[in-house]
Amino acid sequence: MKVLDAADTRARIPYLELATALQAMLRHKRAGTAYAPSRLIVPLAHGGTLLVMPATDETLAITKLVTVHRGNPALGLPSVQAEVIVMDARTGRRLCQLDGATVTAHRTAALTLLAARLLAPHAHGPLLIIGGGVQGRAHLEAFAAGLPVRQVFIASRTPARAQALAHHAAELGLEATVVAHADEVVGQAGWIVAATTSTKPVFTEPVRADAFVAGVGAYNHHMAELPSTLVREAAANHRLFVDSLDGAQAEAGDLIQAGVDWNGVRPLEMMVPEKVIENEIEQSHVAAGVIGPVVFKSVGHALWDLAAARLAVQQDKVWPGQP
Repeated sequence: MKVLDAADTRARIPYLELATALQAMLRHKRAGTAYAPSRLIVPLAHGGTLLVMPATDETLAITKLVTVHRGNPALGLPSVQAEVIVMDARTGRRLCQLDGATVTAHRTAALTLLAARLLAPHAHGPLLIIGGGVQGRAHLEAFAAGLPVRQVFIASRTPARAQALAHHAAELGLEATVVAHADEVVGQAGWIVAATTSTKPVFTEPVRADAFVAGVGAYNHHMAELPSTLVREAAANHRLFVDSLDGAQAEAGDLIQAGVDWNGVRPLEMMVPEKVIENEIEQSHVAAGVIGPVVFKSVGHALWDLAAARLAVQQDKVWPGQP
């Protein structure tokens, strides 16, 4: 079995190609030809947690293993460690092992990119990234690769991280500005990505009526990055979307704490066109004629890891199920 490190994994799942692979996986999810059960959560000694996330379609299977140990940084170790084991679903033969942290960062950002292109194809103006960590960096890279972004604002509670991300944005050819708080510029941004683990909203000022707002960092019911008023209004206008409806109902603190009417929440797969155009991310329109920002909430799903794994192994000749 081939073991790929972070650099090798990154090279195999570039954002634009991964967004296209995710669009195909959303079709499989809607058709019922790809399956992922709820993730298994196992408590470990000394406060650690093991997460087990399998997924499969007709030809490929994966299991993502994640361990979380909050005290690891004091030991010189990462708090989150992960890998994705990729198998031929028909024989069980192990094909490769991918770096789990890289897969998570890339597939999350690529899915947000896909959502932005599907749900807000005419969005424009500056990008606002809230959060200077791994997901902030991945979303910066994905949006720079797949959208006409020229200017980016960066807000982080850690100034050094904000400056580092601004430097990376400049390397990507973007005009980057660090701000002390997102509220300073949130009303100017056409795309807004909140990528934090905050337990309270990371901005309070109103957003543009044509803005695309994504919440990707808060992952349990105790966390809430997005203002409740924004979330409720988006649901009322049928402009609130999630990557997984079941996952959001269990884990999306932004929506749970806002007390949204779930009848106004739609899974992203319902917005993916039936027609497949190879190597092209199709665009659709959301609630034509309705005014108000589009909100997308992502909590993660093993099928997104499966899509990344499928893309990663396509260039190898060891998998007979490849197209």
